[in-house]
Amino acid sequence: MDKFDLMVIGSGSGLEVSADAAERGLSVAVVEEGPFGGTCLNRGCIPSKMLIHCADVMETIQGAHRFGITAKVESVDWQSIIRRVSEEVDGDARAVEEGNRQSTNITVFKGTGRFVGEKTLEVNGEKIQAETVLIAAGTRPSIPEIAGLEDVPYITSDEALRLPQQPGRLAIVGGGYIAGEMAHFFGAMGTQVTIIHRRLLMLREEDEDVARRFTEVYQRKFNMLLNAEVAQVSRNGDEIRLVVASDGRRVELAADALLLATGRIPNTDTLQVGETGVEVDQRGYIQTDQFLETNVPGIWALGDIVGKYLLKHSANLEAAYAANNILNPDDKVAVDYSAMPHAIFASPQVASVGLTEQELRAMGREYVVASYNYADTAYGSSIEDRDGFVKVLADPETGGILGTHIIGTDASILIQEVANAMRMGLTTDAITRSIYVHPALPEVVQRAFGALPV
Repeated sequence: MDKFDLMVIGSGSGLEVSADAAERGLSVAVVEEGPFGGTCLNRGCIPSKMLIHCADVMETIQGAHRFGITAKVESVDWQSIIRRVSEEVDGDARAVEEGNRQSTNITVFKGTGRFVGEKTLEVNGEKIQAETVLIAAGTRPSIPEIAGLEDVPYITSDEALRLPQQPGRLAIVGGGYIAGEMAHFFGAMGTQVTIIHRRLLMLREEDEDVARRFTEVYQRKFNMLLNAEVAQVSRNGDEIRLVVASDGRRVELAADALLLATGRIPNTDTLQVGETGVEVDQRGYIQTDQFLETNVPGIWALGDIVGKYLLKHSANLEAAYAANNILNPDDKVAVDYSAMPHAIFASPQVASVGLTEQELRAMGREYVVASYNYADTAYGSSIEDRDGFVKVLADPETGGILGTHIIGTDASILIQEVANAMRMGLTTDAITRSIYVHPALPEVVQRAFGALPV
């Protein structure tokens, strides 16, 4: 049995820890069953945003008439779009793997691993062991129980990013960020999209006003069945038939492809983490302390498999702390998750940092709130964004920023200044007393903060 100083399971953000350990001269085993780079590079944020940019370009062309410009799209080269993304992603993944294989002190084990004992992993029939273990093996798409699904060629976000042929009709089950982003991409490219969601609003984790506006916009753009459940699916040649129960009625529809976007689950079960004594919560996510160490001394975890935030920038943050805490056990530092922002690259974009209004109400916490529409600013009006707005929440006594929620053009960019202010512990004055370029879009953020009664 090969023994190492450190074993890292997963080749996403965990590689930051393995690289630091290898540089210090420790022997490191890196275990990965698929392409290197983790979910973000191969099946998540990178390829999806490359595809979504194509959708953004398409919407710009289709909306050109609003600005007195006559333009049309003559054709869409679907294979070229998919090939561009796949070649870049696959090239980066190969480069990451090759870099690890050539790195001094790192040994790569390519295959599916599962724990078979205390700090002992079996990969391709070979057992390896390490004094310190970092589990960063991520999550995978959750598959709901639907009658007939076993006989239907459904896809998840993994496959949706590499479809060789564009579907004419796409049924999406789910109402979260994946459903929102994929509906935007396929819909803008010309696919007829139907969204089936069990709730009345999409994006249930977002602030209620943002979720409501987003749902309203998507109802204008797509066929949506809300408060609905897929009761049964079947296959009729190349066609997929769905039976949907919606608001007490039975709806039947047909699609060329079925995308399941119903959340993600941790890979703790396939890893059999219980065999090494690691405890998980009721959802299956690994439980750690504030330093990212599990209940088993010497076994650590980070990223999506921890379930704190399923975000790449959160995993990168955790990796920096994990590297420090593993390599400097006498100087451990608790992870600071404060002001963790996130964004949804749909159309419209959504971005958020801090607490939502419904969360503040549930906490019984005092707050003041204000909103400002994009269209009420010079730049927002010039780009014809009639749906966008910024909503801010603050402490009425201290002026502390409690949360900011944005829907509209470049929301993913506009949220950053608020996240930075919150991270530094600044108050609303940091925004209202700053000098903003006029007539730039960030003015909408300052106007929202300026409308607060503090």
